[in-house]
Amino acid sequence: MDVEHQWLAHEHVNWQTGEPDRALHYSRPDKARHCSAFTAAVGYRLGVYILRHPEHPQQFLASAQGEWLASQAGRDAGWTAIDCPARALHLANMGAFVVVDYISPNPHTPEHIAIIRLSGETAAELAEEGPDVTQAGASNYTRRIAAKAFAHHPGI
Repeated sequence: MDVEHQWLAHEHVNWQTGEPDRALHYSRPDKARHCSAFTAAVGYRLGVYILRHPEHPQQFLASAQGEWLASQAGRDAGWTAIDCPARALHLANMGAFVVVDYISPNPHTPEHIAIIRLSGETAAELAEEGPDVTQAGASNYTRRIAAKAFAHHPGI
């Protein structure tokens, strides 16, 4: 999906394609970062529902996605909470759409969501760095370890 060149921070983007869809001088807050829009777009392309626009605005969507994933509506849509990085990686390696989400305790500060990637990390690597993820955010990466992707979000 070319995440390293689409869903770029500080541009308003079409949530499904990641392409800029407003003029450069557009200055609303929904052009900051797009981790949640990218995650929603991947889910959409895979036929897996995760809370997305237009059901929720793009601003602060990652926290809303995390809350939705933990809700009855998320469970009814087939989502299950996983608290074991090895299990999450195993499911991703089996082809499941697996995400890791940080819900901000302050509803006015950034949150984050990323997609767990296929990889062959050892148990020691998982314990130290977490699984590999794909993300849009302040910087976009096709592959990055979760510890670095969530470095600014405590508790992940």
